[in-house]
Amino acid sequence: MRQLNRGLAGVAILAVVLAACGGDDETIETTETTEGEAAVGLAEVCPDPIIVQTDWFPESEHGGTYQLVGDDYVVDVEAQTVSGSLVARGEDTGISIEVRTGGPAIGFQPVSTQMYTEPEIHFGFISTDEAAAFADDAPTVAVISPLEKNPQIIMWDPETYPDVETIADLGEAGVTINVFAGGTFPEVLVAQGIVSADQIDPSYDGGPARFISEGGAIAQQGFASAEPYNYEFVFEDWGKPVAFELIHDAGFQVYSQALAIRADDLDSMRPCLEQLVPVMQQAAVDYAEDPARVNAMIIDAVDQYASFWVYDQGVAEYSIATQVELGLVGNGPDSTIGNMDPARVQAVIDAMTSAGMDVLEGLTAADISTNEFIDESIGLGG
Repeated sequence: MRQLNRGLAGVAILAVVLAACGGDDETIETTETTEGEAAVGLAEVCPDPIIVQTDWFPESEHGGTYQLVGDDYVVDVEAQTVSGSLVARGEDTGISIEVRTGGPAIGFQPVSTQMYTEPEIHFGFISTDEAAAFADDAPTVAVISPLEKNPQIIMWDPETYPDVETIADLGEAGVTINVFAGGTFPEVLVAQGIVSADQIDPSYDGGPARFISEGGAIAQQGFASAEPYNYEFVFEDWGKPVAFELIHDAGFQVYSQALAIRADDLDSMRPCLEQLVPVMQQAAVDYAEDPARVNAMIIDAVDQYASFWVYDQGVAEYSIATQVELGLVGNGPDSTIGNMDPARVQAVIDAMTSAGMDVLEGLTAADISTNEFIDESIGLGG
């Protein structure tokens, strides 16, 4: 269920984005790759169209996936999909792609179960904790994680709590933390003694009203790549910075919105994955380097859907700038984008198990993730 619903997006100024990026002097360099060659022959080895189920409305955190959609894209308002030619660095690969909206568009169903309800879906946005939670009833295997760090945060008002620097500090101060019901990380944080159970208020609805009405007396979950911007520049009743810490930095390091397939499809999809996953890696790099085309597509799709979810140029630009600045999108401890550290995946499984959550007995990192198809030469920098 998303990671989970998020606050509304808003307007921005380019100067803010440039500041977040570090100014005009900072640029993102990409490694030389053979990704264009890898794209050859997709029509012979891959399904057509490739169908990707996301976990929410289009947003910049999904940019690497929408980068795969060509300029001939079509928005289906009724089905809430974006489809078009599947492209690699602008070149047609001979097949098409359909990107489906998640969240309310699928009745807030977990992507894992949605993939089993609709077997025509090839890839789903599934975070490590969701994969572990559904490994028994809806097993999936992540083949690439375009995001290196989970964007989820706990945020607070630095004026109200000037001595708070971390989530653990919130725990020591006994601050109420407003979160969505059903999330994994609150249970883990409680089990690890970082916060106490009586601090967790699972009534968050994704909007800013309560945080603002209580004058920042509570803390709240959000995304580093959206909420800090919205609260400072969009929500006029607040209009000032918030402080935050990534859930990742608190120690629960899931791979967020990794692209996964059904576990039983691994063998049949292998010829496609061998060529398509490097294309996906390069798409994540290309989006981080030049997000303008894809941001315009995302904004257009959201505008056409005309739902409660609002997204515009300002927040889109802030989002990708923040993703780069905080390392939400980027390489792992090596020079490769999209690969997953098995020890980190196993640590998530172990943390969930220790927290008393219902995890398949004996589950390992190899059951829910693989780097088999990753091209180690593709990454940011270099």
